[in-house]
Amino acid sequence: MATTFTEIAPAKKENIATRVGWAALICATLYVCYFSHLGAIGFVGPDEPRYAWIARDMAETGDWVTPRLYGKPWFEKPPLYYWGAAICFKLFGVSEAAARLPSAISALLATLALAWLAWRIYGAETARWLLLLLPTTVGMIGFSHAAATDMPFSAMLTIAMVCAAVIVGLLPERSSRDGAQRAPPLQGERDVARRRWVALILFGIFLGLAMLAKGPVAIILCGGAVFFWALFTRRWRDALRLLQAVGIAAFCVTALPWYILCARRNSDFFRIFIIEHNFKRFLTPEFQHIQPFWFYVPIFLVGVFPWLFWVIGSFRFEPNKNSRNGITPFSLSWVLLPLLFFSASQSKLPGYILPSIPPAIFLVSRFVGNLQRNRSRVALVATVLTGLLFACEAAWVLVSLKIAPSHSWPIQFQLPWINLFLHIAAAGLGGLLVIGLAGYGRLQEAQLAAVVTIVLILLNAENSVLPRIDRIVSPRLLAVQIRSSNHLTVYTLGVPRGWRYGLSFYLDREITDLPETISEPALVVVGPKAVHGLEQRAFIEPEDSSHWPQVEVVRIRPLAAHASGSGKPQ
Repeated sequence: MATTFTEIAPAKKENIATRVGWAALICATLYVCYFSHLGAIGFVGPDEPRYAWIARDMAETGDWVTPRLYGKPWFEKPPLYYWGAAICFKLFGVSEAAARLPSAISALLATLALAWLAWRIYGAETARWLLLLLPTTVGMIGFSHAAATDMPFSAMLTIAMVCAAVIVGLLPERSSRDGAQRAPPLQGERDVARRRWVALILFGIFLGLAMLAKGPVAIILCGGAVFFWALFTRRWRDALRLLQAVGIAAFCVTALPWYILCARRNSDFFRIFIIEHNFKRFLTPEFQHIQPFWFYVPIFLVGVFPWLFWVIGSFRFEPNKNSRNGITPFSLSWVLLPLLFFSASQSKLPGYILPSIPPAIFLVSRFVGNLQRNRSRVALVATVLTGLLFACEAAWVLVSLKIAPSHSWPIQFQLPWINLFLHIAAAGLGGLLVIGLAGYGRLQEAQLAAVVTIVLILLNAENSVLPRIDRIVSPRLLAVQIRSSNHLTVYTLGVPRGWRYGLSFYLDREITDLPETISEPALVVVGPKAVHGLEQRAFIEPEDSSHWPQVEVVRIRPLAAHASGSGKPQ
């Protein structure tokens, strides 16, 4: 019996110049947002220097099983980030850029995976918009430049959820707008079955990698999102495909070996990692990250900035009548579950909400990709408000310069006039262009102008602002000065934890707080509120003081030695 099949009319072909332009803009956006200036500032906060220390220790000792901080086992997080950073240290040397490279690569992989999903479901146009919109969000830019576990975890979870969408049957048999040809029925069924088996193996692998990035919370977020999608759509049979033996085996082979080896080598691993850093972190305020229950609402809105108006509008957008049983409820469950789950936690940190950003921008990309076919007042309002954000920001900088000229700012904030001009021009003209194009009904062109504006602002800020705030947010430059101090013992007093951990990393030795008594000359990094207390504990040599924006570095010696006239500094 002859098999017949129909041919879909191909979409209107774009010329080569248009495709090259899109490709160039996408590549520039991905590079500027994810990879540009990874080492422009030193390590910030307590997590970056600690995680970088552990990765450096792994690279130096060759122990890839037990994470160690200052020579002691450290079980706060699983090892996926440490492995990535240690490999980068071996390949490129120890640096801030190498430590942050695993996060940047993870962000790129998640973006490409989600773009592939958008292409398979909605076509190339939506995929291109996702490649532009997701990298330009504040959350993805910030955490792709952080030497931390948040981006690797979110990226691995994102890829696992993309695979889950394939397994539960959310992909069409063919791309809807690329002129694809429908396969014969038997061949089509074989292709779908083969694709689902491959997706099932990849699902197990990437869910296992997510568990190696942060722990069992990966299973909760992935399984919970699929559960609520099945509850809403009543597609329980499709959801149960995720529990097939092949996927479970791939997950176990990926995730369990490290957990088993680490538990065998460290008897207290289960208690510290599972009980304290998972259950207690969620159920008790023991780790002092206490925030109100609504904390993640503004954090999420900041994370999707500057596309927050588009996110709000996209939640009301339905591209077709079948979306109720398809990708829309799947994406909404994916967005909302981390928000609800971590809002119930007694320990809240901004990075916990990062997994909600990729699916939110997936919905926005679907919205923007359909503007030529489905114009709406919501899209017009979202576009105009986005342009107003840029224009208002430029106006705010102008007013600030008039009230307090740049030459009167602290030295670390005195930006060259050319950088201020470029920032104001990019934000102001970009915002006006977005509003003007929206007023003429050119909504997609307006959105494209908004993306270009963000890239220009970010590139200018990375070149001008980041190097000038280095000594404010990071102890990297301070450590350079301390290294020239005749190898005196170094202590801290009244400084943030991040500065103490950062000094420990850069000086390659653990820096502790100043003890009650000292027996030899030392250097002390003092916080502004702790200087007076230091005078009662040791003799300060004022000629050796050096002032920094956040701390003061002084040379001290014991009071008893000063009183007896001995114990001169070396």
